[in-house]
Amino acid sequence: MKTTRIIFWISTTLIFLFEGVMPALTSQTEMAREGIRHLGYPEYFGPMITAFKVAGSLAIMLPKVPARLKEWAYAGFVFDFLCASISNTVVDGFGFNSVFPLIVLAVLMVSYYTYHKLQAAQHPTHAY
Repeated sequence: MKTTRIIFWISTTLIFLFEGVMPALTSQTEMAREGIRHLGYPEYFGPMITAFKVAGSLAIMLPKVPARLKEWAYAGFVFDFLCASISNTVVDGFGFNSVFPLIVLAVLMVSYYTYHKLQAAQHPTHAY
């Protein structure tokens, strides 16, 4: 279980940094705004998605958040990463910007898998 806990915290911290901290610090830069415009999204989309990313990353990072809310946060990130990959592919063709969200999705899946493994060990009578 110690190894699982370490893997969980490393993967979850990476998601927190990529999807919580970085967007919170960079979403109002001109480069971020131009990226949103370039993909064809309206101006309000950037601040809105940033708020959801910060909230979701806090939900999966903080231990006292209810399991159901964590599930929604994980699901939201899956949609976010898949849509980011698709948007970049449609606008710019297949390339690094199409693949990178899928790499982060793989990290998210590690976090999700280890979260459930830890929950099952903590509460063996519940189905996770």
